[in-house]
Amino acid sequence: MTTDSSNPRQPRPVKLAPRTSIEQVEEGHELAPTFDSNGLVACITTEADSGEVLMLGYMNLEALEKTIVTGEAHYWSRSREVIWHKGATSGLVQRVVEMRVDDDQDAIWLRVSVAGSGASCHVGYRSCFYRRIPVAEERNDTEALVFVEHEKTFDPVDVYGDAPNPTKL
Repeated sequence: MTTDSSNPRQPRPVKLAPRTSIEQVEEGHELAPTFDSNGLVACITTEADSGEVLMLGYMNLEALEKTIVTGEAHYWSRSREVIWHKGATSGLVQRVVEMRVDDDQDAIWLRVSVAGSGASCHVGYRSCFYRRIPVAEERNDTEALVFVEHEKTFDPVDVYGDAPNPTKL
């Protein structure tokens, strides 16, 4: 976390640059993200050591700023329509080891270290990508999703109790 030199304990506010040219966005040193029509930017999150994909989330401007300032992952919950500090309820806080932006600055990549069991999925699995879709010839045998994680790392009822499930039908 970057701090202001006049107050080493106080984080500096995030300064986003206006998008002025393709060269500036693609080759420059300024953070100038673009958000979609809903005010969101996609964020892929991986485990820092293994590279395993943990989740895909979205950030609005506030979530992006909070992530940069605190060094902990914050997202915008599209289902609950609130800022979501990952792990605030479960204790499975995602500490940012590295944060990257893609070439045209419309996607974020977080490499994180996850507290506790290391899980990032509200269903209880380590990764939100715990099932594989059969493709090509494999579809001749089955079209059913194939579980690649066979055990949950935590029981969601124990962690979240009667909190509403964020999945929308």
